[in-house]
Amino acid sequence: MTNITLSIPDELHAKMKRRNEMRWSSIIRNVLKERLENLERAEKLARKSKLTEKDALEIGEKIRVGVWKRFKEMAKR
Repeated sequence: MTNITLSIPDELHAKMKRRNEMRWSSIIRNVLKERLENLERAEKLARKSKLTEKDALEIGEKIRVGVWKRFKEMAKR
């Protein structure tokens, strides 16, 4: 198995040390595995997609505007 070195903020390290019952290497390994699996699924879907980059950007903009309007309405309440 390969080892990697990971830099983390001192505050995060201090919090992790207070939870010494946790197997942090195992947790981080699982998070990395899950993230890679998600990326691979997304790439597989993207390869099959008929959407162009322009289509995706337009959909993203509609979602952004919709979310903004929803939060604006919620703020009025």
